Amino acid sequence: LLSALMAVALVAPALAHHSPAAFDRTKKVTLVGTVKEFRWQNPNTWIEVEVPDEKDKSKLVVWGVELTSPTYLIRAGWKSNIIKPGDKVTVVVNPVRSGEPSGIFVSLTLADGRELLERPARLGTPESK
Repeated sequence: LLSALMAVALVAPALAHHSPAAFDRTKKVTLVGTVKEFRWQNPNTWIEVEVPDEKDKSKLVVWGVELTSPTYLIRAGWKSNIIKPGDKVTVVVNPVRSGEPSGIFVSLTLADGRELLERPARLGTPESK
């Protein structure tokens, strides 16, 4: 009985983490908007971006953007204060398949033109040029 309980306790966290199948990696959506919130946290960092509604530009839609952990972001040059509420950004995401305003991070461009990625670009790849 104790072994069974331990096995369940070890497997439960793995089951709680979502599958990458929720995201459509064949599509990219470009969001041009304003940062509402930036959550620098483990296991995943999050950005909420307010974007004008496609049908009614007077309304805003809040998109949730999931990133990797702060550990990887630090290696790519990020800092916990690199993005603040009110910042104008352009974010590229792979959207969720459900159609909700959410996606997984591809890239972010700040108002000053700096592009941020999740991982450092490898030398010799198109991203590093």
